[in-house]
Amino acid sequence: MARIFIVEDEPIYMKTIKYIVELNPDNEVFCYTSGKEMINNLHRRPDVITLDYYLPDMSGAEILKHIKSFDPDIYVIMLSGQTDVGTAVKLLKNGAYDYITKDNETKDRLINTINNIISNQKIVKENRMLKEELGKKYDFSHSIVGQSDSIKYVFTLLEKAIKTDIIVSIYGESGTGKELAAKAIHYNSTRSKGPFVPVNMAAIPNELLESELFGHEKGSFTGANTRKIGKFELANNGTLFLDEIAEMDISLQAKILRVLQEKELSRVGGNENVKINCRVIVATNRNLKEEVTKGNFREDLYYRLLGLPVQLPPLRERKSDIPVLAKHFVNEFVRENKLLNLKLSKEALDKLSNYYFPGNVRELKAVVELACVMTNAVEITENDIHFQNDNEPMEWLQEELTLHDFERRLIRYYLDKYQNNVITVANKLDIGKSTIYRMLQNQEL
Repeated sequence: MARIFIVEDEPIYMKTIKYIVELNPDNEVFCYTSGKEMINNLHRRPDVITLDYYLPDMSGAEILKHIKSFDPDIYVIMLSGQTDVGTAVKLLKNGAYDYITKDNETKDRLINTINNIISNQKIVKENRMLKEELGKKYDFSHSIVGQSDSIKYVFTLLEKAIKTDIIVSIYGESGTGKELAAKAIHYNSTRSKGPFVPVNMAAIPNELLESELFGHEKGSFTGANTRKIGKFELANNGTLFLDEIAEMDISLQAKILRVLQEKELSRVGGNENVKINCRVIVATNRNLKEEVTKGNFREDLYYRLLGLPVQLPPLRERKSDIPVLAKHFVNEFVRENKLLNLKLSKEALDKLSNYYFPGNVRELKAVVELACVMTNAVEITENDIHFQNDNEPMEWLQEELTLHDFERRLIRYYLDKYQNNVITVANKLDIGKSTIYRMLQNQEL
């Protein structure tokens, strides 16, 4: 509902305007016969004010000044029997939204103006709400869930990242949430009102990557029928996120380095230097220093991109976060799909906590969402938890574990695979079932 003030000292004309405005039942109308009376009621927070320029106690210009000093976002429509262009221009410069002359067309013009204002306000409010939702969504405590020491350290780095425009390099295995971290930095920084432009360097063929990043001029190559603006320009006043940066062909790396240093670029086929103003965040699941040693990545670009390095830990190194994340994903899935409340049983949480998760947080989310679909009750049990990766034990060889830890992992893996059937697992591994029972009793599994 739009709240509208009508300020008019002529009773008949006031009734006419009131009738016109109230044709829309969503308009809430308040009428005042003097400037002071209206000013004393500004605490009601009107959206729109129709203001007669000639009132007995104050001039329209004086009242407009009071309104704008109280709240510059209030829309003021000036109504006058005069057609003085100079007065109209001055009022518009001082913040009036429109100046309408009282004549036979006043009714239609006033209705159109108010409708335009309400439509614009709706769009502004929706955009504001969307940005607030984005801010909440990418707030560190909401977007990157966890309570482990390793993830808390990531939070401290992200807090430092949002205070300046320093380049941020995010490292981590696939599925650890690198893009989520980049969005959290962007939407909590001073550039949050600007665009967030993600580019997956591995998904774009090398021959198209330069045009994709820098843009091109019409006719610069076969098929270039129009000018194209590149990602660097699209990210102006915002953030450019270059994911999988290590996949970029070395021939393009020198051009990227120049753009980062000079803060300007030339579109493919163009001679004009275009200034850019965007923050750059890069991410990779490789060790860039090793790529430099191998000759796959320019050393000068490596140091230019290093900036503030953020290492996202794999899920296996923050196992205490698995129950927290799992509950978060259940609640999120229930809310988004309008389901009845679900909860995870202790056995289901234990099964999740003992799994290796080579796909990291992304895999955990997929497993939990599948469990929400598969369960036939309000409680998700261990039987609803299904893992797709049958090659998990091979991943253990990447870690330096004791023989006892390898044994514990292997037994836990087979217990998960055979639904905690101790006899079956004992037969499969050719060990005594008493050994498994003892390890379960001692909470070693």
